[in-house]
Amino acid sequence: MPPVKTESQPRVGVAILARAPIPGQAKTRLIPALGAEGAARLQRWLLQRAVAMALVADVGPVTLWCAGDPRHPDFALCRAFGWVAVRHQPEGDLGARMRMALREAASPDGTLIVGTDCPALTAAHLRQAAQSLRERDAVVLPAEDGGYVLIGLREAAAEAFARIDWGTERVMAQTRQRLQALGCNWDEPATLWDVDRPEDLDRLLAMCPDVRAIVAAKEENEVRYLRYSVAGGKPC
Repeated sequence: MPPVKTESQPRVGVAILARAPIPGQAKTRLIPALGAEGAARLQRWLLQRAVAMALVADVGPVTLWCAGDPRHPDFALCRAFGWVAVRHQPEGDLGARMRMALREAASPDGTLIVGTDCPALTAAHLRQAAQSLRERDAVVLPAEDGGYVLIGLREAAAEAFARIDWGTERVMAQTRQRLQALGCNWDEPATLWDVDRPEDLDRLLAMCPDVRAIVAAKEENEVRYLRYSVAGGKPC
């Protein structure tokens, strides 16, 4: 059961960094296994799932930071799930884009930043991370591959994203060093996994068998299943 919110409980924003599900441009490392269209359909499901999950968690305002045209139909569809602000991701590396999301955050009480690649991330994880951020300077959910699937900060500390070897197994270790140098008190309440490589698909399908059909399904079926499963508290 989610914690009961009170009027005095700070609201923590959720910033989702997402790529449009365009064939040939989305989940490119999975194209050998799924084909360009199948990889794009998986990205569409992951995108919709991340937005719906953030809304269900209800920890604070949700902003969708779009790589590509924010007017893309799939981004517009996500706005139909609930109140979601849509912004265009700036140029630069991942650190620069996350810094912008923090600087432009709608909540003064801190922001959680997530991507769309972690199907193991649930609304309960977001609530737990938000609570950690209310009590500490930062919160991070490490990924099993050495990166992280969520980072939350109360302030847009540029140093937290400086000199990070993005896309490598060194990201989490380097981030811990940056947070320590900043004097931050932070929490790591869970370690999760994401879907980046063909070998990750077997794990995803074992957890969410219906994804196989969703990847090949028409969009309206994807949305109907997604809204049922996330609202029901399931991981997928």
